[in-house]
Amino acid sequence: MSISAPFIRRPVTTTLLTAAVAIAGAIAFTVLPVAPLPQVDFPTISVSATLPGASAEIMASSVATPLERQFGHIAGVTEMTSSSSLGNTSVTLQFDLSRDIDGAAHDVEAAINAARTYLPTNLPQNPYYRKVNPADAPILIMGLTSATYDVTKLYDLASTILQQKLSQIQGVGQVIVGGGATPAVRVDANPTKLESYSLTLSAIKSVLTLQNSLAPRGQIINGAATADIITNDQISHADDYKPLIVGYHNGTAVHLSDVASVVDSTQDLRTAGYTDGVKSVTVLIFRQPGANIIDTVGRIRAQLPFLQAVLPQGIRFTIVLDRTTTIRASVHDVETTLVVSICLVVVVVFIFLRSPRATIIPSVVVPVSLIGTFAVMYLLGFSLDNLSLMALTISTGFVVDDAIVVMENIARHLENGMEPFAAALKGAKEIGFTVFSISISLIAVFIPILMMGGIVGRLFREFAITVSTAILVSMVVSLTTTPAMCAHFLKAHSPEETHGRAYRLSETFFSGMLSVYRHSLLWALDNSGLMLIVLALTIALNVVVIVKIPKGFFPQQDTGALTGGVQGPQDSRTTPFWRW
Repeated sequence: MSISAPFIRRPVTTTLLTAAVAIAGAIAFTVLPVAPLPQVDFPTISVSATLPGASAEIMASSVATPLERQFGHIAGVTEMTSSSSLGNTSVTLQFDLSRDIDGAAHDVEAAINAARTYLPTNLPQNPYYRKVNPADAPILIMGLTSATYDVTKLYDLASTILQQKLSQIQGVGQVIVGGGATPAVRVDANPTKLESYSLTLSAIKSVLTLQNSLAPRGQIINGAATADIITNDQISHADDYKPLIVGYHNGTAVHLSDVASVVDSTQDLRTAGYTDGVKSVTVLIFRQPGANIIDTVGRIRAQLPFLQAVLPQGIRFTIVLDRTTTIRASVHDVETTLVVSICLVVVVVFIFLRSPRATIIPSVVVPVSLIGTFAVMYLLGFSLDNLSLMALTISTGFVVDDAIVVMENIARHLENGMEPFAAALKGAKEIGFTVFSISISLIAVFIPILMMGGIVGRLFREFAITVSTAILVSMVVSLTTTPAMCAHFLKAHSPEETHGRAYRLSETFFSGMLSVYRHSLLWALDNSGLMLIVLALTIALNVVVIVKIPKGFFPQQDTGALTGGVQGPQDSRTTPFWRW
């Protein structure tokens, strides 16, 4: 007994199983995340350290160097880069793709603790690290502009209100506010005036630090109980700082305004953002790993009216960059190509079989095989992206082969006078192992892609598994649904059966095409030496083309977006900024 026999004898069960596969795949299609490329998380950790007022050279020598020495002992580090600027150092560690990111994070934390002895003692806090994915670009960039509020106020509203509201939206992973800085009081001391009053910068710093201290001012003790004297001495405006007494000269109190310029400003003066030539605050929104980009952006856009109502009047939102525009277009094009390829396969089958009944079988088997693949993709955590959809498009030609092979063998027995049920049983039994061997041979072609390492292997692994899954699903459907449909859809041939004019004309065309092929094959067999020479020349030409053809990671495409960055010298008066 063959594998197909139970399914041929139980058409209702076979129909229900086929429908279950199709329904499961259709449901999975609606919940699969949409992305431009397969989700590949690069094991990358970024370490940051701050030392206010330190130059780039000091940060590089006293902060970055000790950290790099300790990070160099961590196993699996493939690349380490560091960048030092005024008061800041950033070290980026990229690990081998096989390295677990959580284990790498523990090693980085241990290295930071080991380097703490060699770091400056006046660091305000220990260096901190975070897991990052350098390949994950923002899905949406918004610009906030206003003719009423300055950039400092816009940044304050965006970081305190907008950032939290956006982070609560389903699918949003990280929200970064740029183009500005938090409000701060800036004190610019005049060295000449300090000298005239016999004061130093250390005295100014001590007064400012003491003024913003949250430590208790003292204690009240009555012998039985002790109470701390706690007062909130923090002040946040320049006018409140100006009267502070920073010292005495000739019996007269010296106020902060006498030796320094005190203004309301921001923590970082060298950060700026522009939208359409107007100063603005930029909001960069990243998605959660595995989230559907299109649905996430849709939810963000749906919340924009609410966010606009939460912020004060006079603030305008501008969508600077929406990655879903190109993603929607590319995924839609691939989906259209997939549907067109299925239709073309069905039309070609109809042209050659010239039987509506026989055409119904591949028109059911091919879509079911591809739709069923979506269910497996969901279980494996894949996404609907250009590579997985391209794999399904390529699989269209593979999945129809199994059904055609089974149908042809069953049709051969029908032409010999057998009944459809008996022909399906015998034909499926004869061809079952052949279909199995063909499918395994096709899957074996993609084994090298499954074994590939590095970034390319991670990206194309989803492609190879999707194609292999489609072939496996097609094999199962071709050995179950196809013979069952042949047994109940096809009709037995009768000697008195007649065909229409269209059938006879097509038969004449196919007979002529077969005659041309027969004569060309006989000529090639009679001139085998010439055919071997042509074969060798063809192989040589392919080698030349492979060597000469341009190489690249992905084909170049025009997405309509232009992004640029400029980095200036560390001793420049102003730092260049990003402009969108």
